Amino acid sequence: MKTENYIVDKLQPIDSNQLYQFMSDNKERLKLFFPVTLEMNSSLEKTEAYISIKNKEIEEKTNFTFAIRDKKNHQIGGLIIIKKIDWDKNQGEFAYCIGSELEGKGVTSFAVKEMINFAFEELGLKTIQIISHKTNFGSVKVAENNGFVWQKTLQNEFTPTNETPLDMELYELYIEK
Repeated sequence: MKTENYIVDKLQPIDSNQLYQFMSDNKERLKLFFPVTLEMNSSLEKTEAYISIKNKEIEEKTNFTFAIRDKKNHQIGGLIIIKKIDWDKNQGEFAYCIGSELEGKGVTSFAVKEMINFAFEELGLKTIQIISHKTNFGSVKVAENNGFVWQKTLQNEFTPTNETPLDMELYELYIEK
C-alpha cells in the first residue's frame, strides 16, 4: 500500500452512504474517542445532515472536517479534522480516525502531513495540537512521525460516554517563526 494512493478532501453530499457505512463498520473502534461523531452518523439521515453541518463549518472557518480517501475508488478510509480553532492564538487541534483495514499503513500519518501544510499555509495557524490517550499507540506514533512534541499530561481531559475521565497527552507542532 502506498500513501500516494490516498487524498484528503472535503466531504460531499454524495458521500453520505459511504460515510455512514464507514462509521457503522468501525463503530467499535470509534466509540471511545469519537462518540459525538458516531452519534451524528448513527443513521443515513443524520450522516446527510453531518456532511452539511461540516461543510458549513468550513465556510465559517470554525472546524475543518475532511475525508481520507482512496484516489482510485474514492472510498472513505477515515476522517481528519481541525477543531477547537482559536484565531486569536492561531491555534487548532487535529483529530483523526482511520478504518481498521488501513491501520498501521501510514495513511493517517500521510493525512496529518497534508493537513499540517493546509493549517500552516492556507489557514495561517501557528500551533497545532494533537491530544491522545497514552494507550492509543497509533495516534501517538502519528503525532511523533509528523514532528509533534509531547508537552504535558492533561488531567481528566476527556470523559468517554458513561465512563470516568481520562488523562490525555498533549502534543504540539509550531510553525517556524
